[in-house]
Amino acid sequence: MRVLILGAGQVGSTVAETLVDEENDVTIVDSDAVALQALEDRLDLRAIQGHAANPAVLEAAGARQADMLLAVTSNDETNMVACQIAYALFHTPTRIARVRQQAYLEAEELFERQAFHIDVLINPEQLVTDYVQQLILYPGSLQVLDFADGRVKLVAMHAYEGGPMVGSRLATIREHIPKQDTRVAAIYRDGESISPTGDTVIEANDEVFFLAATPDIRKVMSEFAPSQKSVKRVVIAGGGNIGMRLAAALEGQYNVKLIERSVERAQYLAEELKNTLVFVGNGADEELLDAESIENTDVFCAVTNDEEANILSAMLAKRRGAKRVMAIINRASYVELVQLSDIDVAVSPKLATISRLLSHVRQGDVVIGHSLRRGVAEAIEAVAHGDAEHSQVVGKAIGDIVLPPGTTIGAVVRGEQVLISHHDIVIQTGDHMILFMVDKRHIKAVEALFDISSPRKRRFF
Repeated sequence: MRVLILGAGQVGSTVAETLVDEENDVTIVDSDAVALQALEDRLDLRAIQGHAANPAVLEAAGARQADMLLAVTSNDETNMVACQIAYALFHTPTRIARVRQQAYLEAEELFERQAFHIDVLINPEQLVTDYVQQLILYPGSLQVLDFADGRVKLVAMHAYEGGPMVGSRLATIREHIPKQDTRVAAIYRDGESISPTGDTVIEANDEVFFLAATPDIRKVMSEFAPSQKSVKRVVIAGGGNIGMRLAAALEGQYNVKLIERSVERAQYLAEELKNTLVFVGNGADEELLDAESIENTDVFCAVTNDEEANILSAMLAKRRGAKRVMAIINRASYVELVQLSDIDVAVSPKLATISRLLSHVRQGDVVIGHSLRRGVAEAIEAVAHGDAEHSQVVGKAIGDIVLPPGTTIGAVVRGEQVLISHHDIVIQTGDHMILFMVDKRHIKAVEALFDISSPRKRRFF
């Protein structure tokens, strides 16, 4: 696939690296010559210096030949105009834009009437808000991802002493919860992946990824850790776009407090938010945290634009008694450090945005793609097409499908029916299959499984 990326910032450069690793033809445009040179030195791609919405620059970058344009510069207007130019002048088939400003997003007619001819709008703040909401809804989770329009979820969590499955073989989980079905897709122990089988014994501190129908999620979670109390009190540090969105999303269900440094911004938030108590202050102020009974807080979320401040305030809140703390962190080096600290969950807007992009970049009718474990692993939802003669999956039992190493079929969704993966389930055309890949480098092989053109002539690995 020929992909044109506009913007060499964190998201643009990470997406470029992902696509280059998967042998796509990538060109990236940015006005920063230093950033472009660094990417050219590191990756097999073409870099063009210039303004991303300049028609001459876009033509030089190959917009006319590109299969897809990803406009992810830091400027909403540039992204929107670039998509319009790509449509009007170069007929680029697929155009995706990152748009942050709420004023644009609320003007739905701009996009419904195709004024800017954007196929997919991506709003990082909303993606992070949705992500954190899921973590709060399922206490104890590290990641909660939806598939098949929310009928199936993939959950990552740590196994803890006191969980019924800790010290037990995976095969015994059906004895524990006979009315619920689940599939453990992956287990990470001491940072290394181990392939789960029925004889695998769950150990304390294992990071477990499992799939289950949405109504069964909490019951399955209770098998790997002692029952978690429901969340009642949430404190948010940071009243920017993400903090405001998160407070607005949570205030109807939880007791929400928000801490914001700016007096002016705090006044605005107090007027806009209906049931959130807004404080002027610093999320890393011990006296403020103690005064607001941080020890009674169920979840503390540090969501400012300053990663260092988020780490500091989250660690402090944890040590002052908050039961669970989360912090927005983008830098991979910081995430590694956080894993050794008191912070329970590091939330990456960059990875959330990339996951959304992957859903549209993937081939073979992949409708959803989620980047996992800092981009090393991936989970996808793909649709099976064709018949037994022309498809490598249709008409085959799951146990007979040859998969790349470290790849697991976790569930099959057939209409409204959720079928947790078993070796004797026969795939039908139209089935939505949910797969987990420990190593995303096998994505091309997995995509090829769902390509119905001349399947017998291909070899994957």
